[in-house]
Amino acid sequence: MSSTATDLETLRRHESDTGSADVQVALLTRRIIHLTSHLQSHKKDHSTRRGLLKMVARRRKLLDYLKRGDEERYQKVIQSLGLRR
Repeated sequence: MSSTATDLETLRRHESDTGSADVQVALLTRRIIHLTSHLQSHKKDHSTRRGLLKMVARRRKLLDYLKRGDEERYQKVIQSLGLRR
């Protein structure tokens, strides 16, 4: 979890950046990791599972947007967060 916090700092485009696609992907990744660990111990929590799937879909859309617009930023985000693709 701490590695995501440092990744968040490196992905920011300016000091108070919370809205760029890079930062949104990092924040979603942090929440996805947290919910994944929650669901490993609470297997029947279906509402959380649904929310997790929606977050994964939103992150995928943001990553697709980055890839279309700026391939270098996309690669930087993928490498710094350790995502597959």
